[in-house]
Order: sequence, then C-alpha cells, then structure tokens
Amino acid sequence: MNILIKSATIIDPKSEFHNTTQDVLIENGTISKIANRIKNEDNYQEIRLENLHISQGWFDSSVCFGEPGFEERETIKNGLKTAAAAGFTAVALNANTNPVIDSNSDIIFVNAKSHDNAVTLLPIGALTTGSKGVDLAELYDMNSAGAVAFYDYKKPISNPNLMKIALQYASNFDGLVCSFPQESKISGNGVMNENITSTTLGLKGNPALAEELQVARDLFLLEYTGGKLHIPTISTATSVALIREAKKKKLDVTCSVTIHNLYFTDAAITDFNTNLKVLPPLRTQHDVDALIQGVKDGTIDMVTSDHTPIDIEQKKIEFDHAEYGTIGLETAFGALQTIFTTKKTIDILTKGKARFALEQIPIDIGNKPNMTLFNPDTKYSFSKKNIVSKSKNTIFEGESLKGNVYGIISNNKISLNQ
Repeated sequence: MNILIKSATIIDPKSEFHNTTQDVLIENGTISKIANRIKNEDNYQEIRLENLHISQGWFDSSVCFGEPGFEERETIKNGLKTAAAAGFTAVALNANTNPVIDSNSDIIFVNAKSHDNAVTLLPIGALTTGSKGVDLAELYDMNSAGAVAFYDYKKPISNPNLMKIALQYASNFDGLVCSFPQESKISGNGVMNENITSTTLGLKGNPALAEELQVARDLFLLEYTGGKLHIPTISTATSVALIREAKKKKLDVTCSVTIHNLYFTDAAITDFNTNLKVLPPLRTQHDVDALIQGVKDGTIDMVTSDHTPIDIEQKKIEFDHAEYGTIGLETAFGALQTIFTTKKTIDILTKGKARFALEQIPIDIGNKPNMTLFNPDTKYSFSKKNIVSKSKNTIFEGESLKGNVYGIISNNKISLNQ
C-alpha cells in the first residue's frame, strides 16, 4: 500500500506531530515520512480532502452484528463495512448470536468471517454456557482462540457465587469479566426509566436502583476476589459515584457508557417511539450530567455506540413488546461532537484499547498506519439515508450532528466513503 495524504491535521497526543498539519507518506504499508510538504515523486495515490483531520483509529467496545443466526438484522461483512464507514478500525463483537458465541470453535468462526478486513474484529465470548447464567462457558479455551473478554450481553448474572467464581477463574489467565449492571428482580418488567415520564405514559418503570444494587454487588465481589472487571453501559449518577470510589481503592475495574445515554433523557420518550427503547433505559438529566462528568474526569473509561441492529418486525410494534436496542456506529462521532470538543471526542474514541488487548499505534514515522480520516466541522441532520447498517433502528433520526467521517486506513487496507 502506497498513499500520500496531503494537508492533514494530526490529532494524536502520542505523536510528535500532534496538533500540526502535515503531509503523510505511506510506503509499502508503513509511514515513511511526515513533513510540511511531500512531493509525490512516485505518483502514489493521493488523498486530498476538505478540512482533513486524522487520528489513531477509533475503537468501539460493544457492537452486535447478528451473525450467526440473526443475519436478517446484520451480517459480519456488512457490520464491518458499517464500522469502517463510521471511522472505526476495531470493534469488540458481543456474543448475542444464535447459537451464542460460547466455545473455542465459535470464536474461530467469527475470526474467520472477519479475516482480511480493514476493521479488526475482537470477539467477546459468552461468560456462561448459552448465556443462560447457570454454568461458566469455556473461558480459557475461548481466550486461547482469541476472545478478548467474557460477557452475557445485556443478561445480568443473578447468582453472586457464579460471578465470584468467574472472577477468580479468569484471573488465572488475566481474563476480563464483564457484568451487565441490572438486578432483574428489581427491574422486573420495566421498559423505561422509572420516573414521572413512565407514570405519565403508563409504562412500567425500571428504576435506577436496579442498576446500582448490581454495581455495588459486583464491586464488593471484585474487592474480595481480585481479577479484572468491566461494567458495560452504566446509566446512573450513583453508578458513577460507586465506580469512582472503587477506583480510589485501586480495584481493577473499568466501565463504559453508551453515547445515547449521554445524549438523551427519558423525557425524549413522548410518542412511544420504540427506537428510544434501549437497555439500560434513558435516565434523567441529573444522571446525564453525572455521566458526562464521569467521562470528563476519567471515572468512565470508554464510551460505546452499543450498536444493536434490530429488524423492523421487532421494533414496529407496541413499546412494551419491542426489542431493546439502537444502531449507533454511524452516529457515534457526530453525536459525541455535540457534547464534547473534537480533541475530547477523539480521546474518547481511541480509549479502551488496552483493556481489550488492542495495541495503540501512534501516527509516527516507522509505524503501520492505523488511522481514521475525518472532517470535524460539518453539520447535518441525521436521516435514514446516512445509514449503512442493514437494520434502520436508529435513536438519532432527525438529530443535528456535527462531523463527517471520510474513512479509515488500517490492516494495510484503505476504506474511503464515496
């Protein structure tokens, strides 16, 4: 791969060229030169784009693609195409497929389907067999095959002893255990945040307490067992406070929040739009403010799109019966930029790699290019025409977003949007 990138502003604090506008020459798949002006003496492919910015490649710690079993929602091939179009050079794939990804052979299958792609797919294995919460899955075997973490996607582990054993067992090979923060007996059949809005709409509520009890339980277990714990998609102010205190105790815990839980509140659910039915549910402005502060001060380690394609038959029904989830890869950059500065947005989108065993590769001479190309200043209203995913269940339809992704260069491949 030989490419000359012209006049690109580099946003990469780990690079000596951070905050400068440079030409970047890539020869034979390696960055060979970075300078103010580079002549294209060998007539390489040139990339000249309006207000071009580049950063280290972006990473999303929680995406769902459906395959195997739910290909009508999304396939691995199109899911990776969506990720590339959205600027992501790596994504961690959840195990909520049919059959569930819970064995060595399942991890090998997913890796084979994603082979030779610009986007690196990092498979997450199920924590329990079939994600049923009864018996631990083949954690060590999956780890040996390439699983980067273990998680029963959106399914809480109700048995605390099982979670204790998982943390103890996985610590033998430095495995990362993920625990969905919800106490099912408290959440019950709630379909949105328990608050004045749920009462007004006549919908059953899922209280913040359900999340906070589970977070507190898992942190106590972690303190007892040791090991590595990741709490995905927290949504309440108290959860942020609990994790902040746990980090002060030096517990090995990380957490994430979804972009839509930073952007929307439960007050947005006024017309029973099922695209706003997500799990954890949208919370109050108080929670949103605390979550944003948690991102800013580092309590929250990463932000995820929690990209979850759902086919129309499971969304265009009564709110009570609709499936949870929204697609989010395509809107991740534009939505974050409405909340944070560009530099903070890039920091958010490049964090979390080490936790999921992914190397950070600065934009420096001698390194393989792993970068995202974008224009941070364009503004637009997001609509279905902007969707690359097979499923169209977006919570952000009609929202004003900021920033346009041009594409990625990664794994010795270039993927540019048309």
